[in-house]
Amino acid sequence: MAGFRYPTRAAVMRLSGNRLVVWSPVALSPALRVAVDALGTVSYIVAPNSLHHLFLADWKRTYPAARLYAPPGLREKRRDLAFDAELGDEADPEWAGEVDLVPMRGNLITTEVVFFHAKSRTVLFADLIQQMDPGSLTGWRALVARLDLLTGPEPKVPRKFRLAFINRQSARKPIERVLSWPTDKVIMAHADPVLHDGRAFVERAFRWLSD
Repeated sequence: MAGFRYPTRAAVMRLSGNRLVVWSPVALSPALRVAVDALGTVSYIVAPNSLHHLFLADWKRTYPAARLYAPPGLREKRRDLAFDAELGDEADPEWAGEVDLVPMRGNLITTEVVFFHAKSRTVLFADLIQQMDPGSLTGWRALVARLDLLTGPEPKVPRKFRLAFINRQSARKPIERVLSWPTDKVIMAHADPVLHDGRAFVERAFRWLSD
């Protein structure tokens, strides 16, 4: 993307009855399908924002019985996909007590839906928190990544996403909801997982909202 290599990560949330929620699907290789099928039944496929949609069609073809969910803005972008529902301010009733979510509205780049898997006490971010290995970048790419706050000692909200929030006050309310979750771990599409003290990590990542 724009000359950058963006390693990315999907996640699988297991619900009661061995139902699986596949979050931010990546390329579906035969080995990945075997690994996912060993966990349970793929029942829901979700894109967390309008940027993470490239492999939705492959997953839907492979798991036609799974419900496909669009974040705000993706239906218009991917009219070729038949979405079953759109992610809103409340989680699907079928996920009650197991998965919570909150949309981060008011961002000019994309509206990202942040997820929380209750049993594992894990929050999932797609693009709102990122980190790149500075050793993998050279020349102008290294400079751009540093200016975008992508190569610091821990994952952060990229500068471009901070600037894209047109109203910081409107962003504080959903982050307050995220901080109300009893978070231990944080999974990100573009950074290594945070496996301890996840709530404190999220609080540090969004401290700029109060500056």
